[in-house]
Amino acid sequence: MGAFIAAEAGHGEGESTFNPILPTNYDLLWSFLLFLVIVVVFMYYALPKIQKVLDERAELIQGGITKAEQAQAEAAAALDEYTAQLREARAEAAKIREDARHEAAQIVADGREKAVRDAERIAEASSKTIDAERQQAVVSLRAEIGSLATELASKIVGESLADDARQQRLIDTFLDDLESETKAKG
Repeated sequence: MGAFIAAEAGHGEGESTFNPILPTNYDLLWSFLLFLVIVVVFMYYALPKIQKVLDERAELIQGGITKAEQAQAEAAAALDEYTAQLREARAEAAKIREDARHEAAQIVADGREKAVRDAERIAEASSKTIDAERQQAVVSLRAEIGSLATELASKIVGESLADDARQQRLIDTFLDDLESETKAKG
């Protein structure tokens, strides 16, 4: 600082001027040599260690990327497998639904067929029962009408028609005449 003040003091007297911005030649030489020493030390000692650390980090990063790519590939394979299984499950569910619909339709058709057979059987049994009851009613009416007709004829004729053969002939003749009159009218 004293040199700076002396340079300022000498500046006004016309002497050589000292420029504080420009260093002197010996300062430049020593600064250059010191810079070279620092660069050599840095290149031979610090730079290899830094390079080693950077290489290790690069390997770690590359290993992480490789693991991430492998995990991504495994996830994609698992997704494909899951999608395939889901597709198979949906196809199987659709087949089961279709089989169930077919089976339900078959059950309904079998039920209808059985109902028709049962209805026909019941109708046939009812028809037979009605025919049997009609026949029984006809026989019962014939017997009753025959006995009434015999009694009436006995009263009209005045003689007893107790003979079964004669009575049966008379009843059959009367009923046949009655049937022929009914058919002629109807």
